[in-house]
Amino acid sequence: MELGIAEPADIDLEAIAYCQRAVVRFRPLCGCEAMIVGRGKNAVITVNSDAGPERQRFSIAHELGHWHHHRGRQLFCSAGDIGDRRRDALDPERQADDFASDLILPDFMVRPRAMKIRKVTIAAAEELAGEFTASRTATLIKLAQLDRFPIMLVCHDRNGLRWWSPHNRFASWWRPSRQLDAQTYAYEMLFNDAGDPHPHKMPGDAWFDFKGADRDEVIEQSFRLPGDQILTILTLPERAVP
Repeated sequence: MELGIAEPADIDLEAIAYCQRAVVRFRPLCGCEAMIVGRGKNAVITVNSDAGPERQRFSIAHELGHWHHHRGRQLFCSAGDIGDRRRDALDPERQADDFASDLILPDFMVRPRAMKIRKVTIAAAEELAGEFTASRTATLIKLAQLDRFPIMLVCHDRNGLRWWSPHNRFASWWRPSRQLDAQTYAYEMLFNDAGDPHPHKMPGDAWFDFKGADRDEVIEQSFRLPGDQILTILTLPERAVP
């Protein structure tokens, strides 16, 4: 590759930005996580210096996505804009997120490492995330996009379902319920500040409301995200893939 990127440690985002004629600066920001201001072929990316290293990296990559896809526009990206999976695939913020994911967690590096993962667990995701200096959530989204694992990511808050990331091969009726069932560990985490992040077998109808969901079991692993949200990894049965 042009920049000699072969291992996760080679993904120097500030150097990549420099090669794209964008300078990265770190400053305390109020009301946004990052912004990019461009003029002609040059740009300045400003990133919130108070954010954690994983968040800063994703913010830089996100702004580079804007520089690649939306050059000529001045964009201010709030914490809610970056990493919001509810947005449509053609939304500029979602496009920048997808670009950032591919830059920080490139498929050609992630796939061979994913082949060594027998089951997607929170611990496995954390280990992989640490290698790429990526967030646990971004790493899980990348793993869910691969063809290797029958997993679905589901995010809830107190108002109900925020977003979900299905496996492309799942039958269309495997759509998670909008409201959390009281028997799920995610419900316990969200409403009772309890629950258990370890994998647990659950009846299918605790997560899905289609006819016959009670005939299957799913494996649930849930953990808390910032902003009073719960992210769940659901491992689905074989019959979910037609």
